[in-house]
Amino acid sequence: MRRAHFAAAAACLSVVAGCALAASGAAAQEPDLVTIPAVPKDYQPAKTPWGEPDLRGMWPIDFLNFTTLQRTEAQGNRYWLTDEEFAARQQQLATRGEAYNNELNGERLGQGHWVEPGTANRRTSFLIDPPNGRVPPLTEEGKRRQALKRSSYIANQTYDSPADFDIWDRCISRGLPASMFPFNYNNGIRLFQAPGLVAIQLEMVHEVRLVPTDGRTGPAGIGFWIGQSRGHWEDGNTLVIETDHFNGLGAPVNVGTWGSPPGNNTPQSTEAKLVERITMTGPDTMIYEATYSDPVIYTAPWTVRLDWKRNSAYNIYEYACHEGNVQLRGYITSSRAQRQQQQQEATQ
Repeated sequence: MRRAHFAAAAACLSVVAGCALAASGAAAQEPDLVTIPAVPKDYQPAKTPWGEPDLRGMWPIDFLNFTTLQRTEAQGNRYWLTDEEFAARQQQLATRGEAYNNELNGERLGQGHWVEPGTANRRTSFLIDPPNGRVPPLTEEGKRRQALKRSSYIANQTYDSPADFDIWDRCISRGLPASMFPFNYNNGIRLFQAPGLVAIQLEMVHEVRLVPTDGRTGPAGIGFWIGQSRGHWEDGNTLVIETDHFNGLGAPVNVGTWGSPPGNNTPQSTEAKLVERITMTGPDTMIYEATYSDPVIYTAPWTVRLDWKRNSAYNIYEYACHEGNVQLRGYITSSRAQRQQQQQEATQ
C-alpha cells in the first residue's frame, strides 16, 4: 500500500511539474513590451572627404506621423503596442489614407488634402523617459507662465495684436525640440555637412539649424528662438548636439505632433537645454534621441527617441506659411467685429 501511495504521489508530482514547465514556457513566449532596446553602436558609416561620419542626405519623418509624443496613461511603461493596439493604429492610418480620394470623389476640399498619414509602427510613443512615456508636470512657475501664453489653439481667446498668437501662428518657428518631431505635413529633414559644420534643414517653417563641430562657440548673452547649438562626434557614428541660449520666447512642444499637450501654450525659459544624439545604425537608418531639460518650467527632464529612414526621393518644397501675411489681420479684425456685435446685441 505504501509503495502504491508513493507511486501515486510521484505521478501527481510529475503532472504538476509538467504543468509548471508548460506554464513557464507559455510565459517565456509572452512578448516583452517594456524593455527599451539598446541603440546599436557597431555600424561604421562612410566618411566625408574630410574624415567625419557622413550623415548627408534626406531624412524625412513623414512616415512617423500619427505616432504619438506621449503614451496614454493605460499604456503605462510599455515601449511597444499590443497586437490589438497595433491593429487599431493600422486601421486608423488606412482610414486617414482614404480621405484624400474620398474628398476628390466628393468634389470637396478638407483635411484629407492636408494630413499625410504615416506608416503604422509598434511604438507606443516617442517619449521614453520618464518611464511612463508622459511629459513631466510643470513647476509652479511653469504653470504661471503657461497661464500667460496666448495662442490660436486656446479656445474662446480674443485677438487684438500679434502678441495674442503663439510663435507657430506667427510663422516664426515650431520651437525646439518640437521642430524635430513629425507634423501632419512638411516633414522634410535634410542634413548637409562641411568641414567643422553640420546644417539641419527643416521643411516646416523653412528653418536651418547650424551646428559647428569644430569647437567654436557663438556670442555669449544672445538668445535665439531655437537656441544655439554645438556638436561633436562620439563612437565614430554618433553626432552629439548640445543646445542652449534659448531666448525664453519659444516652445518645446507643438500641438501639431499627435499626443502633444493641448493649447500650444507650453512655455520655455532661458534655462532650457537640449542634448541630441543622432546615431547611424545602417546605410539608410538612424536613431534620433533628444533629452530636454528646463528646470524653470518642468519638474524633471524628458527624453524622446525617433527612428529615421533615408528617403532620397523626398522633395522639400517652399513652406509659405500664411502667404501674404494676411491671416493674423483676419483673426484680429474678425475677433473685434464679433465682440462689437456681441456688445450691440447686449445693449438692445
